[in-house]
Amino acid sequence: MSKTITLTAADGHELSAYHAGHHDAPHALVVVQEIFGVNHNIRSVADRFAEQGFHVVAPALFDRAKRGVELGYSPDDMKEGLALRAAIPLEATLADLRACVAHFHTHAPHRKVGVIGFCWGGTLAWDAATKTRDFAAAVGWYGAGIAKHVDAQPHCPVQLHFGGQDASIPPQDIRAIREKHPDVEIFVYDDAGHGFGNRDRASSYNAQAEHLAWSRSVTFLEACLHTSGNIPDRS
Repeated sequence: MSKTITLTAADGHELSAYHAGHHDAPHALVVVQEIFGVNHNIRSVADRFAEQGFHVVAPALFDRAKRGVELGYSPDDMKEGLALRAAIPLEATLADLRACVAHFHTHAPHRKVGVIGFCWGGTLAWDAATKTRDFAAAVGWYGAGIAKHVDAQPHCPVQLHFGGQDASIPPQDIRAIREKHPDVEIFVYDDAGHGFGNRDRASSYNAQAEHLAWSRSVTFLEACLHTSGNIPDRS
């Protein structure tokens, strides 16, 4: 079951979100967009997770700056996406992610919630893990901003995926993350570039890397979001 819903953040901001899966699914997951909005690719990712037993919400994080954003991958689209991202403070974006958690907990108060993000969303997944205590697991795919926040300490298990040919994330950045966080699972796909998991971008999509990263992500999230164990402290 997929539909668009409205969420309300703690500061009163209302944002739309793509909802997929069922309220009684065993796992809850926030899917975080790239700089291109909640477009066809992100909706497809949400649907795929729903098919694998996740209750999924993909928040429209650009709603604070401009509503209804759904971009393609042209240079102009990228320029617009970067400008919108720059217009929204991190604290506001984290409030929107926490609104997703609150939505899940209205239906299942004790269910653990995970977060997975791509590109900008990959960095935000790291920020969600280090700057909040709302999430029981975080997965980041090619988050270029993670190295800038490498000193932050995650409050939940984290798994990261990078392309070995990603010009925006040099090897020294990945090495710095490994050295600072030896407990974080990090995978590098040697022949993949930035955006290797986006099936709508033929110029960057790498089927072999995407398949392996997807399998690893699902296995990791299922293990971390198992109903036994403690629920994260959200204080």
